[in-house]
Amino acid sequence: MLLRTNLQNANSQDMTAFELDSRLEADTFKIGESTLNLLLLMNDSRYPWCILVPKQAGLREIYELSAKDQSTLLTESSVLAKTLMTTFAQEKMNIGALGNVVSQLHVHHVGRHQSDPAWPGPVWGHSQALPYSSDSRKKTVQALSQSALADYFTF
Repeated sequence: MLLRTNLQNANSQDMTAFELDSRLEADTFKIGESTLNLLLLMNDSRYPWCILVPKQAGLREIYELSAKDQSTLLTESSVLAKTLMTTFAQEKMNIGALGNVVSQLHVHHVGRHQSDPAWPGPVWGHSQALPYSSDSRKKTVQALSQSALADYFTF
């Protein structure tokens, strides 16, 4: 029964084309793509903040991914977290898949340090985002594209 349900879910996901939620599209830049995930950069220059979005229609929770895709998500998430920590000299990495506002499965990776504007509280709803300048965004994307992420993502 469980196998049949998983196969039915997989088949129904295959029949619907993946589409990025409009709120994620409005708040981010698409900077990379792997076989499984889109790599998005949140348009808030105060934090090194990226989001992984599995490119499968209808997903809301990590457990809805196949075991193989769960493993891939964890691997890419770990590489992304380590890259953000080391590239941008962060003290703490906040990782979350909340989905209360945007139900489409997506996993936030937010680098934090004690002098950031929201420390020690959450970044969500803290204050107005400070959008990237064109130059700052290019530098951020370049740094990420020249990191270990290049082994997993096309930039």
